[in-house]
Amino acid sequence: MILTKLTENILLKTCKGSMDKEISSLCFDSRKAGSGSMFVAQKGTQSDGHVYISDVIAKGACAIVCETMPAVLVENVCYLQVEDSNEALGILACNWFGNPSSRLKLVGVTGTNGKTTTATLLYEIFQRLGHKAGLLSTVCNYVDREAVHATHTTPDALEMNELLAKMVDAGCDYAFMEVSSHSIDQRRIAGLHFVGGIFTNITRDHLDYHLTFENYLKAKKRFFDELPANAFALTNADDKNGKVMLQNCKARKYDYSLQSMADFKAKVLESHFEGMMLDINGKEVTVQFIGRFNVSNLLAIYGTACLLGVEPETALVILSTLKPVAGRLEFMRSPSGFLSIVDYAHTPDALKNVLSTINELVEDKGRVITVVGAGGNRDKGKRPLMAKEALSGSDKVILTSDNPRFEEPQDILNDMYAGVDPNDRSKVLTIVDRKEAIRTACMLARPGDVVLVAGKGHEDYQEIKGVKHPFDDKKVIADIYSSIS
Repeated sequence: MILTKLTENILLKTCKGSMDKEISSLCFDSRKAGSGSMFVAQKGTQSDGHVYISDVIAKGACAIVCETMPAVLVENVCYLQVEDSNEALGILACNWFGNPSSRLKLVGVTGTNGKTTTATLLYEIFQRLGHKAGLLSTVCNYVDREAVHATHTTPDALEMNELLAKMVDAGCDYAFMEVSSHSIDQRRIAGLHFVGGIFTNITRDHLDYHLTFENYLKAKKRFFDELPANAFALTNADDKNGKVMLQNCKARKYDYSLQSMADFKAKVLESHFEGMMLDINGKEVTVQFIGRFNVSNLLAIYGTACLLGVEPETALVILSTLKPVAGRLEFMRSPSGFLSIVDYAHTPDALKNVLSTINELVEDKGRVITVVGAGGNRDKGKRPLMAKEALSGSDKVILTSDNPRFEEPQDILNDMYAGVDPNDRSKVLTIVDRKEAIRTACMLARPGDVVLVAGKGHEDYQEIKGVKHPFDDKKVIADIYSSIS
């Protein structure tokens, strides 16, 4: 692509060198630079791409995007200075792939919890309606019905636009994506054209990155600040920060609620482990989900479908056929009569919601046994809070490893144990080995009990010292069932 075309809509502070160049590739990883490349130097949390400028030029890069001009400029290289390299990369990626998001009805979902369920089930609804649709999510990306492995909640700008371009090429009309706070803050979504945005909720998370809850909130809000006037913004009125999201939003505003008047309103009529009967905007519907938090998710899904032109009756019919997303309240009944539930809950609020739902449904004499850990090299402040929430909703808690990453698992468990009230210590076991922790919980369980295995959900690995080892909570449970049947 000609450099002048590639840099459309980029605000340049300075340009040194000729822009009359043909660019062969666009990259931000210096290892991928080659002859005719454009290299975008980003200032990241771990390293600064500016230190690699001379390396990529030696490899043949002919254009450099940077925030700080190098002291020495090489002849025949074009240097483009910008205010924010991350923002520039997002827009460049859109231009490089022909602005694919403008040829799709792209809806973004942001919030602490519920993003995966909301985005995935919207994708399912539109597929069932006969539309070709794409999905960008934590569990898996889809280009129509072709699965593409997901490595992040929101991919980098180049990978994201490449996937969106493949969706366009595959004939997709719609695309639904999870929009993480990291991707907003790092401007990975810069240049994308959204027809709608959904806010699910916001509670403490990712403070290892954002440092304060206020910064985390501002990152989420920025997504709505940037929605165009012809888009829609659908927010959760039951979360006090739903209104905050809309303060500077130009888009058409809608809300959903279980507690107050809203554009999309729901009430739980019946609830049991197999599902719920709901009243949604005056119509009864039976769904295969449990928990008030899932009612909120379903309302967001229903509201979005309606705002995208689906008839309300049609949306409700399809809603009744949908099943939970992988690793979200997945049930496994044991041969001996207890129930195991695998859930991705990895924040205090998510754990509280899941345990509240289980306690509403468990039989009078049934106990709740929770197996839970916390991720390494992440927000340490939430570790004691996770333990407190687990204890408040459980009869027995087993603290264990999650993804320790580069931390010592026992150190993480010690941080969690600090949240245990001395009067509750008899209810707590600490077992570092996750498989042994799950086995212990199952051996302790009696008929009518519920074993919650929280934190990893759909993940099929455990990350230890930089290595991802195969580990699937559901498979571990299935193996345990086989051995005790």
